[in-house]
Amino acid sequence: MTQSRVRADNSLLSRIDRAVFRLESALNLAAGLVIFALVCLAVWNVLARKLLGMPVPGYVDWTEQFMATFAFLGIAYCQREGGHIRMDILVARLSGRGVWIFEFLSTLFMLVITTALIYGSWYHFQRSFSFSDPWWSRDSTIDVALPLWPSKLLVPFSLSLLWLRLALQLWGYGRAIARAEAEPVAVPLVEPPAEQAMHEAEVVVEAPGDARNG
Repeated sequence: MTQSRVRADNSLLSRIDRAVFRLESALNLAAGLVIFALVCLAVWNVLARKLLGMPVPGYVDWTEQFMATFAFLGIAYCQREGGHIRMDILVARLSGRGVWIFEFLSTLFMLVITTALIYGSWYHFQRSFSFSDPWWSRDSTIDVALPLWPSKLLVPFSLSLLWLRLALQLWGYGRAIARAEAEPVAVPLVEPPAEQAMHEAEVVVEAPGDARNG
Protein backbone atom coordinates (compact mmCIF):
# COMPACT_ATOMS: atom_id res chain seq x y z
CA MET A 1 0.00 0.00 0.00
CA THR A 2 1.43 3.39 -1.02
CA GLN A 3 1.74 6.13 1.55
CA SER A 4 -0.67 9.02 1.05
CA ARG A 5 0.87 12.24 -0.27
CA VAL A 6 -1.70 14.32 1.63
CA ARG A 7 -0.56 15.85 4.92
CA ALA A 8 -2.86 16.16 7.92
CA ASP A 9 -2.92 18.25 11.09
CA ASN A 10 -5.49 19.43 13.64
CA SER A 11 -6.82 22.34 11.60
CA LEU A 12 -10.46 22.61 10.56
CA LEU A 13 -9.50 22.10 6.91
CA SER A 14 -7.66 18.88 7.68
CA ARG A 15 -10.50 17.53 9.83
CA ILE A 16 -13.01 18.17 7.04
CA ASP A 17 -10.59 16.64 4.56
CA ARG A 18 -10.31 13.42 6.57
CA ALA A 19 -14.09 13.22 7.07
CA VAL A 20 -14.75 13.57 3.34
CA PHE A 21 -11.94 11.11 2.64
CA ARG A 22 -13.71 8.43 4.66
CA LEU A 23 -16.74 8.78 2.39
CA GLU A 24 -14.53 8.80 -0.70
CA SER A 25 -12.75 5.65 0.48
CA ALA A 26 -16.04 3.85 1.09
CA LEU A 27 -17.31 4.75 -2.39
CA ASN A 28 -14.00 3.74 -3.94
CA LEU A 29 -14.27 0.37 -2.19
CA ALA A 30 -17.82 -0.01 -3.51
CA ALA A 31 -16.55 0.68 -7.03
CA GLY A 32 -13.92 -2.03 -6.61
CA LEU A 33 -16.51 -4.52 -5.39
CA VAL A 34 -18.66 -3.74 -8.43
CA ILE A 35 -15.72 -4.47 -10.72
CA PHE A 36 -15.19 -7.80 -8.96
CA ALA A 37 -18.91 -8.60 -9.27
CA LEU A 38 -18.83 -7.82 -12.99
CA VAL A 39 -15.83 -10.11 -13.46
CA CYS A 40 -17.73 -12.90 -11.72
CA LEU A 41 -20.78 -12.16 -13.85
CA ALA A 42 -18.69 -12.32 -17.03
CA VAL A 43 -17.20 -15.67 -16.01
CA TRP A 44 -20.63 -17.07 -15.19
CA ASN A 45 -22.03 -15.76 -18.48
CA VAL A 46 -19.32 -17.55 -20.47
CA LEU A 47 -19.64 -20.82 -18.53
CA ALA A 48 -23.43 -20.80 -18.62
CA ARG A 49 -23.44 -20.13 -22.35
CA LYS A 50 -20.85 -22.85 -23.04
CA LEU A 51 -22.04 -25.57 -20.68
CA LEU A 52 -25.76 -24.94 -20.30
CA GLY A 53 -26.61 -22.94 -23.37
CA MET A 54 -28.19 -20.34 -21.05
CA PRO A 55 -26.31 -17.02 -20.96
CA VAL A 56 -27.14 -14.45 -18.31
CA PRO A 57 -30.30 -12.58 -19.39
CA GLY A 58 -29.50 -8.94 -20.12
CA TYR A 59 -25.77 -9.38 -19.56
CA VAL A 60 -24.89 -6.39 -21.76
CA ASP A 61 -27.57 -4.28 -20.05
CA TRP A 62 -26.24 -5.07 -16.58
CA THR A 63 -22.66 -4.35 -17.67
CA GLU A 64 -23.60 -1.01 -19.21
CA GLN A 65 -25.47 0.10 -16.09
CA PHE A 66 -22.72 -0.81 -13.65
CA MET A 67 -20.01 0.83 -15.76
CA ALA A 68 -21.11 4.19 -14.35
CA THR A 69 -20.49 2.85 -10.84
CA PHE A 70 -16.81 2.05 -11.15
CA ALA A 71 -16.17 4.87 -13.64
CA PHE A 72 -17.42 7.66 -11.36
CA LEU A 73 -17.58 6.51 -7.71
CA GLY A 74 -13.81 6.63 -7.28
CA ILE A 75 -13.21 9.91 -9.10
CA ALA A 76 -13.11 12.08 -5.95
CA TYR A 77 -10.87 9.58 -4.14
CA CYS A 78 -8.44 9.66 -7.05
CA GLN A 79 -8.43 13.47 -7.04
CA ARG A 80 -7.72 13.58 -3.32
CA GLU A 81 -4.72 11.25 -3.70
CA GLY A 82 -3.42 13.02 -6.82
CA GLY A 83 -3.91 9.87 -8.88
CA HIS A 84 -5.28 11.40 -12.06
CA ILE A 85 -2.98 11.58 -15.08
CA ARG A 86 -1.30 14.96 -15.24
CA MET A 87 1.72 16.66 -16.77
CA ASP A 88 4.16 17.88 -14.11
CA ILE A 89 6.93 19.13 -16.42
CA LEU A 90 6.14 22.79 -15.70
CA VAL A 91 5.08 22.32 -12.07
CA ALA A 92 8.30 20.44 -11.27
CA ARG A 93 10.30 23.53 -12.27
CA LEU A 94 8.37 25.85 -9.96
CA SER A 95 9.01 26.45 -6.27
CA GLY A 96 7.49 28.26 -3.33
CA ARG A 97 4.25 30.13 -3.91
CA GLY A 98 4.55 29.58 -7.66
CA VAL A 99 3.67 25.92 -7.28
CA TRP A 100 0.57 26.61 -5.21
CA ILE A 101 -0.59 29.45 -7.48
CA PHE A 102 -0.38 27.13 -10.47
CA GLU A 103 -2.19 24.35 -8.59
CA PHE A 104 -4.85 26.81 -7.39
CA LEU A 105 -5.58 28.01 -10.92
CA SER A 106 -5.71 24.51 -12.39
CA THR A 107 -7.99 23.32 -9.58
CA LEU A 108 -10.23 26.34 -10.08
CA PHE A 109 -10.48 25.48 -13.78
CA MET A 110 -11.46 21.90 -12.89
CA LEU A 111 -14.06 23.22 -10.45
CA VAL A 112 -15.68 25.31 -13.19
CA ILE A 113 -15.73 22.35 -15.59
CA THR A 114 -17.13 20.06 -12.89
CA THR A 115 -19.89 22.57 -12.14
CA ALA A 116 -20.95 22.51 -15.79
CA LEU A 117 -20.83 18.70 -15.85
CA ILE A 118 -23.01 18.48 -12.73
CA TYR A 119 -25.62 20.69 -14.35
CA GLY A 120 -25.57 18.71 -17.59
CA SER A 121 -25.63 15.27 -15.97
CA TRP A 122 -28.44 16.28 -13.59
CA TYR A 123 -30.50 17.50 -16.55
CA HIS A 124 -29.74 14.21 -18.33
CA PHE A 125 -30.98 12.31 -15.26
CA GLN A 126 -34.18 14.35 -15.09
CA ARG A 127 -35.00 13.48 -18.69
CA SER A 128 -35.02 9.77 -17.81
CA PHE A 129 -36.96 10.05 -14.55
CA SER A 130 -40.33 11.50 -13.76
CA PHE A 131 -42.48 10.99 -10.67
CA SER A 132 -45.59 11.35 -12.82
CA ASP A 133 -44.74 8.33 -14.99
CA PRO A 134 -45.03 4.70 -13.81
CA TRP A 135 -41.71 2.95 -13.32
CA TRP A 136 -42.24 0.60 -16.28
CA SER A 137 -42.68 3.49 -18.74
CA ARG A 138 -39.49 5.35 -17.76
CA ASP A 139 -36.28 5.29 -19.77
CA SER A 140 -34.86 1.74 -19.76
CA THR A 141 -32.45 -0.60 -21.52
CA ILE A 142 -33.47 -2.43 -24.67
CA ASP A 143 -32.99 -6.07 -23.65
CA VAL A 144 -34.37 -6.60 -20.13
CA ALA A 145 -35.75 -3.09 -19.55
CA LEU A 146 -33.49 -2.07 -16.68
CA PRO A 147 -34.27 1.51 -15.53
CA LEU A 148 -31.56 3.94 -16.59
CA TRP A 149 -32.15 6.63 -13.98
CA PRO A 150 -30.08 5.02 -11.15
CA SER A 151 -26.88 5.04 -13.22
CA LYS A 152 -27.66 8.51 -14.55
CA LEU A 153 -28.22 9.79 -11.00
CA LEU A 154 -24.90 8.31 -9.94
CA VAL A 155 -23.02 10.64 -12.28
CA PRO A 156 -24.11 14.02 -10.78
CA PHE A 157 -23.79 12.52 -7.28
CA SER A 158 -20.17 11.50 -7.89
CA LEU A 159 -19.37 14.78 -9.60
CA SER A 160 -20.86 16.69 -6.65
CA LEU A 161 -18.48 14.85 -4.32
CA LEU A 162 -15.65 15.72 -6.69
CA TRP A 163 -16.80 19.36 -6.56
CA LEU A 164 -16.55 19.28 -2.76
CA ARG A 165 -13.07 17.76 -2.98
CA LEU A 166 -11.93 20.45 -5.41
CA ALA A 167 -13.35 23.18 -3.15
CA LEU A 168 -11.37 21.76 -0.21
CA GLN A 169 -8.22 21.70 -2.31
CA LEU A 170 -8.79 25.30 -3.35
CA TRP A 171 -8.97 26.13 0.35
CA GLY A 172 -5.73 24.26 0.95
CA TYR A 173 -3.89 25.89 -1.94
CA GLY A 174 -5.23 29.32 -1.02
CA ARG A 175 -3.99 28.90 2.54
CA ALA A 176 -0.62 27.73 1.25
CA ILE A 177 -0.32 30.85 -0.92
CA ALA A 178 -1.26 33.16 1.94
CA ARG A 179 1.06 31.51 4.45
CA ALA A 180 3.85 30.48 2.05
CA GLU A 181 3.62 26.92 3.35
CA ALA A 182 6.11 24.38 2.04
CA GLU A 183 3.83 21.38 2.62
CA PRO A 184 0.16 22.38 2.93
CA VAL A 185 -2.52 20.06 4.26
CA ALA A 186 -5.50 18.53 2.42
CA VAL A 187 -3.79 18.62 -0.98
CA PRO A 188 -1.62 16.02 -2.76
CA LEU A 189 2.01 17.07 -2.63
CA VAL A 190 3.88 17.13 -5.92
CA GLU A 191 6.57 14.45 -6.14
CA PRO A 192 9.49 14.38 -8.58
CA PRO A 193 9.14 11.54 -11.14
CA ALA A 194 12.10 9.67 -9.66
CA GLU A 195 10.66 9.79 -6.12
CA GLN A 196 7.23 8.73 -7.35
CA ALA A 197 8.72 5.77 -9.23
CA MET A 198 10.67 4.79 -6.11
CA HIS A 199 7.50 4.75 -3.99
CA GLU A 200 5.70 2.63 -6.56
CA ALA A 201 8.65 0.21 -6.63
CA GLU A 202 8.55 -0.08 -2.84
CA VAL A 203 5.03 -1.46 -3.06
CA VAL A 204 6.21 -4.29 -5.32
CA VAL A 205 9.28 -5.01 -3.19
CA GLU A 206 7.47 -4.93 0.17
CA ALA A 207 4.54 -7.13 -0.87
CA PRO A 208 6.42 -10.49 -0.70
CA GLY A 209 8.00 -9.52 2.62
CA ASP A 210 4.62 -8.64 4.08
CA ALA A 211 3.26 -12.01 3.02
CA ARG A 212 6.14 -13.85 4.69
CA ASN A 213 5.82 -11.82 7.85
CA GLY A 214 2.09 -12.60 7.97
